[in-house]
Formats: sequence, C-alpha cells, structure tokens
Amino acid sequence: MTHMSELPLLHLQGSPYRQGLQHGEQLREAIATNVEVYRSRMLTSGIPEDELAERSQRFLGLFTREDAAYRATMDGIADGSGQHLLDIALLNARYELLYSAWSEFGRPTAEGVRSECTSFGGSDGVFASGGAQIGQNWDWFTGVEGALLQWRHGETTVVGFTEAGVAGAKIGLNSAGIGLCVNGLGASADDWRIDSVPFHLRTRRILQSASFAEAVGHAVAPRPACSANFFVGSAASGVATVETSPAGSRVIYQHGDSPLVHANHFRDPDALGVYQSWLETGRVSTYHRCDRMESLLAQESPVSSGRLYAAMRDHEGGPLGLCRHPVETDPVELRTHTAFAAHLELDAKRFSYTWGPPCESEFATVTL
Repeated sequence: MTHMSELPLLHLQGSPYRQGLQHGEQLREAIATNVEVYRSRMLTSGIPEDELAERSQRFLGLFTREDAAYRATMDGIADGSGQHLLDIALLNARYELLYSAWSEFGRPTAEGVRSECTSFGGSDGVFASGGAQIGQNWDWFTGVEGALLQWRHGETTVVGFTEAGVAGAKIGLNSAGIGLCVNGLGASADDWRIDSVPFHLRTRRILQSASFAEAVGHAVAPRPACSANFFVGSAASGVATVETSPAGSRVIYQHGDSPLVHANHFRDPDALGVYQSWLETGRVSTYHRCDRMESLLAQESPVSSGRLYAAMRDHEGGPLGLCRHPVETDPVELRTHTAFAAHLELDAKRFSYTWGPPCESEFATVTL
C-alpha cells in the first residue's frame, strides 16, 4: 500500500454552460470511455439497443424541464467532449436506466452479483478526530472513469466526486458544512417512466444546499423513479440517512455515540411497504457489509481514523467484503470492485479519498 492514485480536480468557473465545456474538454477521453462502458452495461442488462436512444431522449427532456442550469451544463459537456448530447444524457440518467433495467429484466447473471456501497457517519463525539463525519466505500463496475469537481453555487463552494460526463457530483462536501454519500437501493416499484427529479440532479442539489434541512428536503422530494439512499451530514446539525423509493421516503437520524451505517438494503422495508425482489438472487453482500462495518466500528469509541480506515480496508467475506476486488471468474462486463473510498470531515471541510480499493493506496486529501 505505497502508491497514491489521485483523481483530476477540476475548478469549474463561469456560467453552467462554460462549466460543462471545461468538464468536457478536460475529461474528453474519460467521458468517451464512460459512454462506451455504460452503453455496453445497459445492453448487457437487457435494454434493447433501439430503446437506449429513446430512453435517453426522455431523460434529456426531464433534465431540461426540471433544471435549465443542469441542462446547460450537459450541453457544455457534450460540446467540450465531442460526444452526442444523447450519450451525455445517458450518462446522467445511468442510475435510473440501469437500476430499472435490473428490476425489469433481472440481473444478467445467475449469480445475481450486485455491488454498490457501504456508508457510515456520525455527529460530533462519534469519531476521535472530532466533528460530524461521513464516508463510504463506493463499489461499482471496473473501467469507469472518475474526477473531482469544484464549483461555486451562490455563496457556497462545493467539491465532489463524479463519473466523467456526469454533471452532478454524488459524493462530496461544501463550505456550509454539508456532506453527501450515496447507496443504491432497489424495489419492485422502481420504474424509469416515473416523472421525477433524476438521481444525479438530486445529488447535485443536496451538495449545493446551505443547510441540513434543505439537503434532506432535496433527498426526500419529490417521489423518485428509482429507490436510493442519501447519507447526509451537517457540521451544524448531525447526520441522517434518507431512504427513498417510489413508495415513499424515510429519514433515519444518527444519535448517541454509535455510528450510523447503511448498505444496499432498506433498514425496515415494511415501514415503507417496499419489496426488494433483487435480494432473492444469489450472491448478496449488503447484509454482510452492513453488519461487518457496524461491528468493526463498535470496537472503539470514539472511533479513531486508524480503526475507520482498517474497517474500510476489511476483506472478511472475500468477494462479499467491505473492500471489494474483481472476481476474475465473472464476465468482464459484470466485474465490480471498490472503485472509490471517501472520508468526509465536515467541520474541517476535508475530503480524503482513494481511487480504487482503499487497501491498495494511501488516502489523498482535498481541503476546501
């Protein structure tokens, strides 16, 4: 564990279109890679090729209707990267497109491999280094390219992780002390046809929030097309995880000195009346990761950074573990790993991360 693999950090400036243009120009090759990767993953998940453009077009209309600035950023990304606007729409709607395909067609493998994320956090007193902190291991496909973006929204400066070509960052923090991590969820009610604020526009709005209440509000409203969990922290107001689905939303607050942990299942599906059909297919690691992270962090109070990073690098359970590595016997298009690990100290406004499994490198740090 000697190397440090750093992501490009883009300081975006000017109008939303100009910011998109800078994103597109500076990440041109990475965006081309992501378009190729996601088109391939969507076809493998069962979406017919002729429907890809149709579904992307529908989401382009949704982004345009919901947020003119987001749409302008997408236009800039397309122009800067030389990609077709519909392919940029496909990247920005990849959450809804992929998750609903998995619900609609079932996962394209007998093993039912589903790999996402394990989030954790706590208010002041939970972690030895002080203040409210959140973080996660973000498990995803191999081959996806990422970057860090920094931009201003009014008086607020935001720094966040995104996949190249996606206008909305999804894991990050801002100068108002608000932070965000995310977990994929799935429910049988998920349907990409539901008209709602898309996931990546929602995460961008949460990261631009000036207060905890505003951030939680963007997470819960309105009814999403696809289930998701938003792990929101605030230096001033503490930490909560927001489970959302077409059936409804639920906010779970962290309290006391025990960290809050969330993986890829609803903590109480009956409370929202959701049915998680995908949990019945084969190799499911979400329960193992949630329990394992809870038990590792419970070994120390308050939790030291050493204990936290050891937990993020834990391999108990092998391919089901917290720190994930590709299973070489899986088809290449289904291989996943811990693509990104993040530790966000909200009072210190410090964003520490590894690109790739955290066991393979030291954490790099960005400070606002």
